[in-house]
Amino acid sequence: MELIGKNKDATIKLAQYLGHRAKPGDILVLVGDLGAGKTTFTKEFGKALGYLGIITSPTFTLINEYIGPIPLYHFDTYRLENVEDVDELGFDDYFYGSGVCVIEWGERIEEYLPENRLRLEIQIVEGEQRKFILKGEGSRGKEWMEGVDQLENTWN
Repeated sequence: MELIGKNKDATIKLAQYLGHRAKPGDILVLVGDLGAGKTTFTKEFGKALGYLGIITSPTFTLINEYIGPIPLYHFDTYRLENVEDVDELGFDDYFYGSGVCVIEWGERIEEYLPENRLRLEIQIVEGEQRKFILKGEGSRGKEWMEGVDQLENTWN
């Protein structure tokens, strides 16, 4: 499914919508170039989960944990030197844990991810305009996407 957002508000509304529908154990894979809005999305997504603190990019730490009503595990695999280290770094503990995982640059470790997940690609169209490409994988990924197609009518 593809959606077009004219400005940053679309990223915020999409993040809020998905965040309110998220459940413990959900995995969201974020794909997009630098500056596409992955961290902006994650900040708003975390707020929707009920986290009240500051969310920052885990670029140099690989994983940031935010404890709220539903824990948020925010990954950034851009600087992961060996993709095979996913097992040794204990990522599975997060993937099958009690929180929601948001993985920036998640395409780098897709082969290690559980089947049930939502993939969100954010593309810069021009200026602040973004194209969102969503793909629900597995039963939960598809369920999580239900109703997303109606959002475009509320933000344009």
